[in-house]
Amino acid sequence: MVKSAMPSSQTPVLVADDDSQDTLLLQLAFEKSKMPVQLQAVADGEQAIDYLLGRNGYEDRHSHPFPQFLLLDLKMPRLNGFEVLDFVRARPGLRQLPIIILSSSDDPRDIRRAYDAGANSYLCKPHTAEGLADLLKALQAYWLKFNHFPPCS
Repeated sequence: MVKSAMPSSQTPVLVADDDSQDTLLLQLAFEKSKMPVQLQAVADGEQAIDYLLGRNGYEDRHSHPFPQFLLLDLKMPRLNGFEVLDFVRARPGLRQLPIIILSSSDDPRDIRRAYDAGANSYLCKPHTAEGLADLLKALQAYWLKFNHFPPCS
């Protein structure tokens, strides 16, 4: 698991993605942009649910703070992103968590299915470092500067 050691004044963000290279690039881009983010990462859908529920090694909310939002890949082992999305939206203590799909897929069926299941946003993974930087600027502007989050459960 990739974990950034940042102060608690940072916004906790959970990334669920089985591609460790994508997660590392995302972490480096967050650090380079100096965004006020404490990035936590898990490698599959089952770990994402464990993290959100604070179980199986994620009990300590100081080390594993409840995220303000979830960046969720769709194609993961054990439980895929759609299964995580369905679980979160069915769980009263979690259903208000903003979920941003961050996927390689631009298939309209995946996009429709994600929104139908309750995704708050759907973003395609950029293919360049510049594209990733632009995406993070947009995330920062909307999700960290202007958006108001519900209180943590």
